[in-house]
Amino acid sequence: MNFKFLRIEMHICTLKWNTRFGRDFTRRLPGVVVNRSQEDKQMAQSVRDVFVVGLKNAHAVENEALSIMNRQIERLESYPELADRLRGHVEETNGQLDRLDKILHELGEESSTFKDTAASMMGSMAALGHTVADDEILKNAFADFAFENYEIAAYRSLISMAEAGGFNAAVPLLSATLTEEEAMARWLADHLPRVTDRYLSLQEQGAAAQR
Repeated sequence: MNFKFLRIEMHICTLKWNTRFGRDFTRRLPGVVVNRSQEDKQMAQSVRDVFVVGLKNAHAVENEALSIMNRQIERLESYPELADRLRGHVEETNGQLDRLDKILHELGEESSTFKDTAASMMGSMAALGHTVADDEILKNAFADFAFENYEIAAYRSLISMAEAGGFNAAVPLLSATLTEEEAMARWLADHLPRVTDRYLSLQEQGAAAQR
């Protein structure tokens, strides 16, 4: 048997396999030494890139939330407790934006002005979309609760990214925001029945109940 020819054939097969599947399977062969340092660097960079995109997206989402809440606060008349809680969460949201800016700055990045502006416009449009509804207050309450849970999922994901990428300084900042979002979601869940009862009561009295 011509072992030299056999080795060449095996090498050709390996190249074909790698080309087709995009992976270097020779690392699995005994005696093959693989330099993982470059792979580790690429993986770390990939985690960082995904993390930065996630942070910029969260920054835009918080700007959208501000637009929504501010527009709702402007229109609320018959639900003072909800208005007060929204005002408090506006202050929290401004603090959350500061935290995101701090994390991005430490990574040598900045928030996306385009994303922030677009998100703010979307928030205003979303809030305006409910103003024509007779049950505006209920639609807003449902949307606010859904929005908070979206943010909760986003921050949990960001914390996982920070831990995976070794961005340890970001974890407590993101965790603080997550705690605030969870508290807001709980408050909305607990007060939705009260808001609903208030709406029904005003409706029965023939008073303006939609906001």
